[in-house]
Amino acid sequence: MKLQTRLMSAFIMMGLIVLVVAWVGYDSTSRLSAHIDNIGQNNLPSIEGLWKINEGQTQIESSERALLNLKATQADRQAELTRMDRAWEQINDGFKQYEPIPRTSEEEKLYKQVIQDWDKWKQSHEEFLQINQEFEKLGILNPFERQLQLISQGKSNSPEMTAAKAAMDVFNKLSQKGRANRVPSAMVSASLVKNSENNREQSNNSNKEANLDISQTKFWVLVGMTIGPLTAIILGFFLSKQILQSISRVVNIISTSGIEITSTVEEQERIANQQASSVNQTTTTMTELGASSRQAVEQAEASTLAARRVAHQVARLSEQTYQIGTITNIVSQLASQTNMLALNATIEAVRAGEYGKGFTVVAGEIRKLADESKSSAEKINSLLVTIQSITDANSIAEKEGGFESIVAAVNSIVISSQQISLTSKQQAIAIEQVVFAMNTVNSGAQQTASGITQTKVGIQRLNEAAQALKAMGVS
Repeated sequence: MKLQTRLMSAFIMMGLIVLVVAWVGYDSTSRLSAHIDNIGQNNLPSIEGLWKINEGQTQIESSERALLNLKATQADRQAELTRMDRAWEQINDGFKQYEPIPRTSEEEKLYKQVIQDWDKWKQSHEEFLQINQEFEKLGILNPFERQLQLISQGKSNSPEMTAAKAAMDVFNKLSQKGRANRVPSAMVSASLVKNSENNREQSNNSNKEANLDISQTKFWVLVGMTIGPLTAIILGFFLSKQILQSISRVVNIISTSGIEITSTVEEQERIANQQASSVNQTTTTMTELGASSRQAVEQAEASTLAARRVAHQVARLSEQTYQIGTITNIVSQLASQTNMLALNATIEAVRAGEYGKGFTVVAGEIRKLADESKSSAEKINSLLVTIQSITDANSIAEKEGGFESIVAAVNSIVISSQQISLTSKQQAIAIEQVVFAMNTVNSGAQQTASGITQTKVGIQRLNEAAQALKAMGVS
């Protein structure tokens, strides 16, 4: 796999581990929250509501027993009735609290039994209150004690005794109803207790499941805390090792290539410097050649002028022939020198390599022009020798047809001098072109040498960077 793929795979693996641990923690937390909600919103309110109902029913039962006490005063009885009213408020509050709460099927079944027993007890209690109301209307709160008083007073057959007996009969009926109420009351209490125990059991189960969820959450968190760092360390070790190996290979390649490029650049720099030096030498040579060509042009023009004067001053022919001979010798020497300089320029152009190809042809043409100038000078010398041999005789007139020969020779000299002048001008123009080309090549060579130097500096910096990476341990 590529390095990027490996890194992405490692991060994805770490992300999956974190995701799994987070999901387990979230699921456990959700279930724990559900258990807590069930305990806080269902079980505890249910138990509390049932407790209020049971407690209120117990208080009513206690008040009923208090009303069966013949020694209770009217105030005591009224207090018990008030206590019953508060108990009923508590009971109604308990039902309001309990009934909206969701119930399991088993709890719903138990609650239906509670309602059945409750309705029976409530009906019996209401009958008890009716009998008590009838008893209190008679106005005799302790009929037994009243009967004893009437008997002691000899009023056994008095209307008071009849009223006392009637009150006693109502009280006995109240007592029987009170005793009868104990059965449905006990049944209601049993149903409420069973329902409360069912809620306590649900609460205990929710508590156990919550504790189990907490244990599982702790376990998986510990597993994640253990596996996550270990996986990160292992992946980090192997990936960093692979990355360092990859970087090491790149550094070695850069270092090796840098050394090779440095060596090549140094060689190119040396060659460029040699070419620049050769170009400078060639430029100097061509400059000297140009000066010589200009001198040859001047001499050729002087030769042409002298030749023309010879046609009009035949009397001074001997002296002029010597001067013309001197000029032609100079021209011959200049042609030889031009030929030598052109040969040197060709050699320097070959040394310059690619930079010298531009003026190698021009140097060859200059050599051809120099050869033509030398040939013309040699021809003029040959004619001068002929004229000299003629003029050295006793008299030009003594030689039959001598003047015509001289005139012809002078004309030939004029033509040859003109040819030398034209050739020299062409040489001068060609040399100027060569000098311009050499200056251009010289500038390019200097720029190339400067560029190679800059490249050498960049490669040196690259080598320094590679060495720095090696020093950091990437090797």
